[in-house]
Amino acid sequence: MTKSERFATLTVDGKSHDLPILTGTVGPEVIDVGALYKLTGKFTYDPGFTSTAACFSDITFIDGDKGELLYRGYPIDQLAEKSHYLEVCYLLLYGELPTAAQLEDFEMRVTRHTMLHEQMVNFYRGFRRDAHPMAVVCGVVGAMSAFYHDSTDINDAWQREVATVRLIAKLPTICAWAYKYSIGQPFIYPRNDLDYATNFLHMCFATPCETYVVDPILSRAMDRIFTLHADHEQNASTSTVRLAGSSQANPFACIAAGVACLWGPAHGGANQACLEMLREIGTPDRIPEYIARAKDKNDPFRLMGFGHRVYKNFDPRAKVMKESADEVLGLLGVKDNPALQVAKELEKIALEDEYFISKKLYPNVDFYSGVILDAMGFPTAMFTPIFALARTVGWIAQWKEMIEDPVQKIGRPRQLYTGATPRNYTEVEAR
Repeated sequence: MTKSERFATLTVDGKSHDLPILTGTVGPEVIDVGALYKLTGKFTYDPGFTSTAACFSDITFIDGDKGELLYRGYPIDQLAEKSHYLEVCYLLLYGELPTAAQLEDFEMRVTRHTMLHEQMVNFYRGFRRDAHPMAVVCGVVGAMSAFYHDSTDINDAWQREVATVRLIAKLPTICAWAYKYSIGQPFIYPRNDLDYATNFLHMCFATPCETYVVDPILSRAMDRIFTLHADHEQNASTSTVRLAGSSQANPFACIAAGVACLWGPAHGGANQACLEMLREIGTPDRIPEYIARAKDKNDPFRLMGFGHRVYKNFDPRAKVMKESADEVLGLLGVKDNPALQVAKELEKIALEDEYFISKKLYPNVDFYSGVILDAMGFPTAMFTPIFALARTVGWIAQWKEMIEDPVQKIGRPRQLYTGATPRNYTEVEAR
């Protein structure tokens, strides 16, 4: 970040004030309003903070108009095609792609921290048998601070590093066990001979009764889902993690806050909503009816899984996810799954229909990831926990960046007060 020689002039009550313009490496410039209240006695009003930059960051960049997503400068399609999730984790955390030796060391450290403290088994059993997996994940992640006391001091760089590895390593186990608990099956412990994505699938679908071998196509698809969801700039859950971290809360509490925010259907539940829509449509012959409803401005029905709030063009993650969806459906088939039959036909129509093309309502990453997870056999309740698993590294990278940023301070948004003006208390007898 550099300060521009230019300033934005703001005139308030006849007085002009010069506000510095800050310039990043790419993306729009930013007007520094940090001194606005001191200069004018006024705040800015920006619901949702959609026009406000709350931090400097060199982790992830999104250009919604171009349909571009960069992790540390690398295009997401290149990383999804040529890299794998743990290498992307290293990139997000440390800023550069690792050497072979660095990657081997990082993978070893993650692999050997995948087990959970055995007493946490009892913690799982404290939940109702029908608890939503996301509620379990949120609770268990938050409880990690009660089991791993030696990595909660945010002022100790080594403890931050240990917490980082523990979170990335243990989230697959936490999520897989939440799934197993929800269906009444015994927990499957992690295996050090399996890669990250394969290990997760094995913990989800293996049983003690017989050998279970994960198909490489499914493992690769899961790894891509993790990679494509690893970070997405200052979204709601990431901002939540940063806000929680600004109070100097321990890392496990901060990530649990991110999990809680992600649970919201407007954020992490989009792929679940997409699958529920496909099931509502039911069969391919009903698609024209629902497309007509989507085009009707007076009908509240919306096609989920199409378009994106940030991307005004094609979602760059969707192209890669489509390839994986085709591979997975080619392996598992769609004959016995009506929702997947609807998805394939709906995708075809959406890519050819002028209405969708003109409004740039392309299938997004949630559409394809939901299709893939459903084909693999995951219930929709597990979609958001898997999203949380993938996004954990992004949350941690953003949290670490905030902790190490000398200009950051505890978050304190302002408000435009619209309540009652000062008034005197009236005794109850006189009311």
